[in-house]
Amino acid sequence: MENIELRRVTVNELDQLQRIGRQTFSETFSSGNSEENMKNYLEEGFSTEKLGAELANKNSEFYFALLENKVIGYLKVNFGQSQTEIKDDNTLEIERIYVLKEFHGKKVGQILYEKAMEVSKHKGVDYVWLGVWEENPRALRFYEKNGFVEFDRHIFKLGNDEQTDIMMKLQIK
Repeated sequence: MENIELRRVTVNELDQLQRIGRQTFSETFSSGNSEENMKNYLEEGFSTEKLGAELANKNSEFYFALLENKVIGYLKVNFGQSQTEIKDDNTLEIERIYVLKEFHGKKVGQILYEKAMEVSKHKGVDYVWLGVWEENPRALRFYEKNGFVEFDRHIFKLGNDEQTDIMMKLQIK
């Protein structure tokens, strides 16, 4: 898609981040999870307090994908001590790439991914890593297409449901 603008998210845009975060997470995972688990996760995982702390964290960065000034997706990357699961010091985690369902297949995710890779080069990391739910074949294919390989697994708790994430990485150095 042409005319996609990327912009770093500021603390003043917390409400927009909360809206896009809740909507895209819900669109992506509602069909495979209970209504109660989804409701609790959306409230806790995207609370004003949690997102405010994440936005203020110097080792995390959020970027919006905008089309005609409308937020259609976002990216969150972590480095240093902000990574959700530290395996090595000099790495970058792509914690989230989410795009509104109506824009799937329009290269918005790829544009956000390329921004993450730009940040990783700027930081000079050894590799980029992430976790993908084993029941999200679309995301698994996306990262495999971009050269990521499985290196581990971990448990992600969504409410009272323990789910397996496939941990993938892309060697940079």
